[in-house]
Amino acid sequence: MDEESSDSYNKGKNNSDSPDKYESNEDIAKDYDTILKESAVLTTVSGFLFAFLLNISINRPSDFSFEDGIILMIALFTVTFATSFLSMPVFYHHLQYPYRNIEKFKLRSHRFIVFGTAPLFITLYLGLLLGLKFGLHLAFDSPAIEYWAYLFSVVPFATVYIFYRLRK
Repeated sequence: MDEESSDSYNKGKNNSDSPDKYESNEDIAKDYDTILKESAVLTTVSGFLFAFLLNISINRPSDFSFEDGIILMIALFTVTFATSFLSMPVFYHHLQYPYRNIEKFKLRSHRFIVFGTAPLFITLYLGLLLGLKFGLHLAFDSPAIEYWAYLFSVVPFATVYIFYRLRK
């Protein structure tokens, strides 16, 4: 805890960062609980993706191209970053416990989660790309058809972006 918030807390001031603004300890626990549950869900998703991609990298298919290897390597790096960032609110909570400045905790946790979502989306795109490349390659014999996978992989993310922009 920094000196400024420690001094104001010890003097009994009721500023917006102190736990005194909460009516009970249950309110603080509810904020902690919400943040930690969100982090746990995102960490679980990225952990499953990491395990799936690691399994592919260890047990590579025989027709795995150099380009597929590069895509897989980038996906492994991005999912590692995503998992690290998304699990940080839990680590941060345990390192700082008991935490007196809930607003600071919420802000830092929010930043970790926001920084973790970008690499998670990149990993989702690359994983979908690999799956579509293999699927299209199996369905169609032409080597040029697998490049449609790059276009098709963008569709779910473009759709989510459009719906996000159209929200009310």
